Amino acid sequence: MNQTDLSEIFAQRRNRLMEALARHRLDALALNPGATLTYLTGLNFHLMERPVVALFTLDKPPVIVHPELEKAKIEELPFLVNAFPYGEDPAEWPAVFRRAAQYAGIDARRVGVEPARLRLLEFRYLKDAAPEADFIFAEEALTLLRVCKDEIEIANMRQAVQIAQQALRATLPMIRPGVSEREIAAELSLQLLRAGSDAEFPFQPIVSGGPNSANPHAIPGERRLQNGDLLVIDWGAVYHGYVSDLTRTFAINQVEAEFRRIAEVVEQANAAGRAAARPGVACQEVDRAAREVITSAGYGEYFIHRTGHGIGMEGHEAPYMREGNTQLLEPGMTFTVEPGIYLPDRGGVRIEDNVVITATGAETLSDLPRELQTLPL
Repeated sequence: MNQTDLSEIFAQRRNRLMEALARHRLDALALNPGATLTYLTGLNFHLMERPVVALFTLDKPPVIVHPELEKAKIEELPFLVNAFPYGEDPAEWPAVFRRAAQYAGIDARRVGVEPARLRLLEFRYLKDAAPEADFIFAEEALTLLRVCKDEIEIANMRQAVQIAQQALRATLPMIRPGVSEREIAAELSLQLLRAGSDAEFPFQPIVSGGPNSANPHAIPGERRLQNGDLLVIDWGAVYHGYVSDLTRTFAINQVEAEFRRIAEVVEQANAAGRAAARPGVACQEVDRAAREVITSAGYGEYFIHRTGHGIGMEGHEAPYMREGNTQLLEPGMTFTVEPGIYLPDRGGVRIEDNVVITATGAETLSDLPRELQTLPL
């Protein structure tokens, strides 16, 4: 994609931001490094001890306060920004923030922030630079900004799914009794990079065997797989900044009958959740469809989390497939469907796919087998 095309894409996104700010009576938006800043500008910064803040106002190009060492990133942008760089002496930083705030005109104005992202470090510099500004949680204004993906974004997510699936296929041959969770996670991480994932994964792979598989967010440890274990693998890739998030469950040789039963129920719940997804359906209906299958089978108390969450530039973002969320699904929304059953101290099953809402229904981007496969292969 050439610079002109990129400039137009970012201009369109910032125009939509301006509309959202005006609708919510906000005069400006202050952003830390993160997905929203990258979405609006293409800029990627690591959160570190040096503060970085971007200010978006209704009547000026973006303003960015940044360390001098990040100057090259700013110069490569295909559109105009007003940069306020600073050096290594922290004593100079407050004055730079004051100049940026004065230029942007944010003092005594309503400034939106991302409460889950803006750090106290940057907030203090902003508050000192604009003491009369009213800093306001802007989740409502920003929720719809990134929730519907365009064709380029969906193509990137589709590729992230393919990378993740390829990496798991390459990892499966080494899984057998005696191999530890940590060893599997390490091999899967290596295979993700070999398959083409960006270096920064959406999360570190979850590999949990035996009783650990009953913990949805278990951390891979030194436990070695044993015959009769259930093995849950939850992993994802990133491609051009867009993520995939998948889960499959495996049997290590022969497992008890109830484990096979709950695997069948979760597979049916996964199918029901995906089948319920289409434009105009409330997010909670996807959760209800999957949950009804598990509840009817007698395992409702063991399904202990929502059915899914949005994915895109972040591993967890809107929309959320949970009871009480009446947000209606729209074309371009992308999310997970990941029901599970977790039997405490025994084992668990989760099956997770990635879904995109289309004009007429929903497309499942992932296609690895969902039934309980037996390992070793």
